[in-house]
Amino acid sequence: MPETFVDLGSVNAPSGVLVLGMAGWIDHWRELGQPLSERARAATSSGGSHLREWLCEAVAVLAADDRPLRVRASTSPSPFDEEPTIATLEISLGLPWPETADRSVPVRLGDLPVDRCGMVIGDAAGLDVWTRMDDEPADGLADVAYWGRYENDAYAQFGGERIAQYGFDGPHGWLDLPLAEAAARAAELTAWRDRLHGKGLMVSIDKHTDFHRFRRAGWHHPLHVGEIEVGGCQVLGIEWDQGDHSIRHRGERDAGQVYPVTLEADEAGEMVMRWTIPPYDFDGEDK
Repeated sequence: MPETFVDLGSVNAPSGVLVLGMAGWIDHWRELGQPLSERARAATSSGGSHLREWLCEAVAVLAADDRPLRVRASTSPSPFDEEPTIATLEISLGLPWPETADRSVPVRLGDLPVDRCGMVIGDAAGLDVWTRMDDEPADGLADVAYWGRYENDAYAQFGGERIAQYGFDGPHGWLDLPLAEAAARAAELTAWRDRLHGKGLMVSIDKHTDFHRFRRAGWHHPLHVGEIEVGGCQVLGIEWDQGDHSIRHRGERDAGQVYPVTLEADEAGEMVMRWTIPPYDFDGEDK
């Protein structure tokens, strides 16, 4: 039975090199000696390759630099909650399949684990400036959220709005606050909790880093996919449900939970990059 694909959006690659990588480690490449863009450019001398150093992993491929590149996915049910999760990720590269190459034989580029922090698809040079969780936000803004046993009491005292996430009522809080105001609100909540309860209320400040922005952009997408701009480039981020990750992908590479990335030809004879995650084997749990 043929796979049914849904559109996730598009990315662009003005540098001519596209990367699929682990969101939790994208910013670490530059700390390991060479920026991601330099490593990716060297890895694509033969069309594409897998990159790995320390805990950082990505696959880099050549891509058209003058057009949007469509990203699609097929899905399979999660063993965690039976909701659809990505089974095959397909990225159009906008380049013709080489005439001398056999279109029926996929070219394996390597494999990748599913990062519990998410995955990122974007231009290699654009991702050089990716901001991590603890970096300062370019727009000077942050989001504050609170939840827990005493959330209703805190709401009566401090207010805030319901922040809907992934089809559910999320925590209370405030979006798009100036950083100083966000810190002051969080400090008020924490002091109130410590004075009256000691525990029972969680408070978070999420600065508008690229890491937080892609997660926030996916709050209302059924597959947790968000589109943002990074380094002047259009980037897609994919966040995994943590329950699903703990069942399907736990242990990541150390546990052999890695999945193949290939170059293939689509129906029109153009190159696509595919990342294939097999459906969960329920029968295997009984063996």
